[in-house]
Amino acid sequence: QVQLVESGGGLVQPGGSLRLSCAASGLTFSWYAMSWYRQAPGKERELVASITSAGVSTNYSDSVKGRFTIFRDNAKNMVYLQMNSLKPEDTAGYYCNARCSAYVCRRLGFYDCWGQGTQVTVSS
Repeated sequence: QVQLVESGGGLVQPGGSLRLSCAASGLTFSWYAMSWYRQAPGKERELVASITSAGVSTNYSDSVKGRFTIFRDNAKNMVYLQMNSLKPEDTAGYYCNARCSAYVCRRLGFYDCWGQGTQVTVSS
């Protein structure tokens, strides 16, 4: 069974740091680009950061550039989001996403999967 499990969220003061983790199982990790999304109550889910299947390139939302870093460890089937200089506006549920980036998973219909999310609250 394909499963993504996020961890590392919590309450932090403005200016603080957190590292989120996403553990993947039940899939061939190297077939998938990985992303972090976030969603605050009453707001649309937004893409925060993405990384290609081999970790060659990354992409970030303008609102987090220079503060957040996405990286992955394919040997451990893990992807991380290092969040520094946190602001109250970063408060949201954070979700891990796997997206097929190989012919084999597209052919088989294994396109996307999501984790359950982890809450990040930035407040004094």
